[in-house]
Order: sequence, then C-alpha cells, then structure tokens
Amino acid sequence: MLFKNKNLLLLHFIVFIWGWSPILGKLINIEGIAAYQLVWYRMFITIITIAIYLYAIKEKIKLPKKDILQLVGIGAIIAFHWFCFYNAINVSNVSVTLVAFATGTLFTSLVEPIFYKRKIIRYEIFFGMIIIGAIAIIFKVETQYTLGIIFGMLAALTSSFFTVFNGLLVRRISSSVIAIYELTGGFIVFTFYLLLTGEFNQAFFDVQPMGIFWISVLSIIGTAFPFIASVNLMKQISPYTVTLTVNLETIYGIIIAYILWQKDEAMTPGFYLGTFIILSVIFGNGILKKYIKGSSIN
Repeated sequence: MLFKNKNLLLLHFIVFIWGWSPILGKLINIEGIAAYQLVWYRMFITIITIAIYLYAIKEKIKLPKKDILQLVGIGAIIAFHWFCFYNAINVSNVSVTLVAFATGTLFTSLVEPIFYKRKIIRYEIFFGMIIIGAIAIIFKVETQYTLGIIFGMLAALTSSFFTVFNGLLVRRISSSVIAIYELTGGFIVFTFYLLLTGEFNQAFFDVQPMGIFWISVLSIIGTAFPFIASVNLMKQISPYTVTLTVNLETIYGIIIAYILWQKDEAMTPGFYLGTFIILSVIFGNGILKKYIKGSSIN
C-alpha cells in the first residue's frame, strides 16, 4: 500500500510539473516562436538530455527492429500531440486548451479497453457523453476559440493513444529506452515533415536567447524527467488512472495562467460552467471506480 501511495504521490508531482507546460508554452510563444519550432527544439534538447542520462547510467538500448519501428511510430504521434497542444495555446489561450485537453479521459476510456482486451464500461461512455455536452456549451459561448478547442481535443486524442501504447510496452522495455527511441523517432519524422513543407529557413533558427532559455526549461525539467518517470509508473498504474490524474494539470494550469495573465485568460460564465461539468464528471468517475472496486473486494 505504501509503495502504491508513493507511486501516486510521484504521479501528482509529475502532473504539477506538467501544469507549468502550457505556461512555458505561452511564454515561448510570446518570444515569437511558432508551435512547430517549439516542438522541434523541445524534442532536440530533450533527446540530448535523455542520451546523457542513459550514458551516465550505462543503459543498454539495443532493441529488436519490430520494437524500434513501434516506438518510432509512437514518437510521431507524440510530435503531433505536442504540435496540436501548443498550437491550441497559440490560437486560443491556456484555459481553453487545458479544458479541451481534459477530454483525454473520454478518449482513453474508449481506447484502453481495445488494447487491454477488456469490456467497455457503460458508465464511462455515459460520462463521456456528458463531457461532450459540456464541450458543446463551451463551443457555443466561446466561438472565437473554436480552432483552439479542436486542436486541444486532438492533443487529448493523441495523448490517449501513446499513453495506452506505452502502458503496454513498459512491461518489457525500460522507460528511459522507450523515451529515447520515441523522441528520436518523433524528431526524425517531424524533421522530414518540416523539410517537405519548406519550414526550415533562416527565420526557423533565428531564436532569441530568452526563447532558447524557456524551451530548455520546458525540455529538461518539464519533459525529460516527467516523460521517463510517467512511463515507468505505468508498470504500477493503469493508463486510465494516469489520464484521470493528468486532468489536475487543467486546474493547475488555469490557476497559474489566470494569476499571470488575468486579462487574456478571463473567460465567460459559460466557459467556467462547462469546465466545472467536465472536471466534476472526471473526478466523479474516479470516485465511482474506487467505490465499485472496494465493493467488489468486500
């Protein structure tokens, strides 16, 4: 029980760090850095950080070709996820992005049963429909942020996929090895995409020192450590529980963003109503799961 509580405590600490991720994303955007630049630099710096860590602990990273291809594919999903997440912040704001991202619980409740070969739980679908209704309320009152909501939900969908996939892979592959292959694979795929779209130019590499500083903070403190630690936790905690807990990022992020940028982050009453409904359903779902599990044991 103590070991489990330590795992949950570490997960909550990781989520608190992630709560600063959209804040850093907005600070980086203020420095004039686009979402695709942020993702590329973030992956590059994070890969270097994890490579140094692997060298220091003398971790063997050799894997079968099949596993490497799977990890590269997941890495591409992660790159797209980060692009959607930070682009959502760029076209809307932190609050809208985080609320849309909270729909990840719904997506995971649908994706996890498929890959973990368990039945879909009916009340999860019911809760999911309530979340969709709450998102519809936000869409109606915050029409100027429609694109941000769409990108935020795409970030949530892709997050549910790589969370579930990593939950399966970490059973037989070290979390740090998963991290280096996924991020390197995602970096290569994303680099090819930028080459094909002609995004690599002089302006792409013309980044101000403060921009590099904030990206480095995001990459080293906000990505390398949490990425390895969160994947490793999936040995003990289910992807659904991880996704459920990650929704605290929404609360942390909205509070921090409002303190820093009250004018930009202040929203309509309809937005906060929708947010309240979404978070109530998410945490109510967690309480219900715990009650059902406790009743079945008794």
